[in-house]
Order: sequence, then C-alpha cells, then structure tokens
Amino acid sequence: MRHGKKVNHLGRKAAHRKAMLANMACSLIEHKRINTTVAKAKALKQFVEPLITKSKAENNLTADKGTHNRRIVFRYLRSKDAVTQLFSEVSEKVGDRPGGYTRVIKLGNRLGDNADMAMIELVDFNEIYNADKPKKKTTRRSRRGSGAKTEVPPVPVADNKTDDSEE
Repeated sequence: MRHGKKVNHLGRKAAHRKAMLANMACSLIEHKRINTTVAKAKALKQFVEPLITKSKAENNLTADKGTHNRRIVFRYLRSKDAVTQLFSEVSEKVGDRPGGYTRVIKLGNRLGDNADMAMIELVDFNEIYNADKPKKKTTRRSRRGSGAKTEVPPVPVADNKTDDSEE
C-alpha cells in the first residue's frame, strides 16, 4: 500500500527519475512548452515550480542570496544555459505572479500505447491564451472591511396583479 507516499516514482529508479526531470525542466525552460504524459507533467510541475520561485528577483535582492539560489537551481537542472535563461527571461515574466507558474493541458491519448498525453507550459509565455484577459491591477485584500461602504437604493416591489386580472 502507498499510504502517505507523495512521490510518483514513474517506474524508474531515483537517479533515472532525477535525471529525467532535470532534462524535462531544461526543455520546458528553453521551449516554454513541452508534450509528455500526464503523470510526468504533474511530476515536472512539482519539480520546476520551486526552482522558478528561487529565480524571482524578490528572492535575489543581495548578491549572496542571488549566487546561492543560482547554485541551488544549478544543482537540480545541471545546465548553465537553462539556469541563465531561468534567472533572466523567465524570472522577469513571472515576477509579479505569486505562484502557479505552469499549466497542464490534457491532450488525449497517445496513438501507440493509449497513454494519457498532456502539454505543460509556462503560463506567462502563452500570448494567445492571455490576450483576451486584461491585466489585474489590484492585489489581495483582507476581509476586515477596510473599504468604504456604499448604500444600495431599495428595489421597488411589484404588485402581485397580472394582466389577466382585468376580466
């Protein structure tokens, strides 16, 4: 039984799984979207989102923190090009987003073995999907009622008479 086990092993040993996720994360950062199976996409989402959080500018305000975060991310990705692109291009786009940097879209079944396929993409790099939605200017609000209250005028109540009652 797998009670309480949070890691999807994906049918691989630990070293193979880590190498596969590192390669998929580098491809995702480089190409901004990749096609894979649903299980691998979900595992990749858990793998890559903390790395994107470490690349954000607010987490790298000092040189020491920036260098430390780059080294941590390089330990997972093992690709200098991917780390450079993550800390420059990707971190600029996701700087104001509080989380949820990737999107998994299910595509259907693969022709050969009927596996569930999905496309995983970086959310802020899909201009077609984000074109019709306006940018939000508001931030999170508390529920303490700090805003001004406006009065709503009372709605007039209609009589219960109908047009048929004239007879």
